[in-house]
Amino acid sequence: MIKVAMTSVYVDDVTKAHAFYTEVLGFETRLHMDLGEGTLFVTVGAAEGAQRDLQLLLEPGQGPIAEPYRAALREAGLPCIVFSVDDLDAEYERLRGLGVRFTHPPQDQGPVVAAVLDDTVGNYVQLTQPKG
Repeated sequence: MIKVAMTSVYVDDVTKAHAFYTEVLGFETRLHMDLGEGTLFVTVGAAEGAQRDLQLLLEPGQGPIAEPYRAALREAGLPCIVFSVDDLDAEYERLRGLGVRFTHPPQDQGPVVAAVLDDTVGNYVQLTQPKG
């Protein structure tokens, strides 16, 4: 069986992204390697639950491929990634209390309730909670 092992999110600043994704969103550090010359290889993942082997690479978002891609997503107001939560209302209130800016509060979207936040490093991130 093939499983997803790693995916990436392009970010403006890897160090700032690492702080946001761990200290605010609650992920844990999986890898934090200094590759020299100011280049970091940083992955985070769920602190608990079934997705312990899935890693999110916080990838530098500069360059001829990443920059247009990110700009198009942002201009369209689209999230670059979607995370699932158990209780969206509670997570929304917790994150707002930490100063996180949401572009869309929790809204019904058919099979899920979803909200979109600004991750402070150039991306919109959607949080979803399945209904039922």
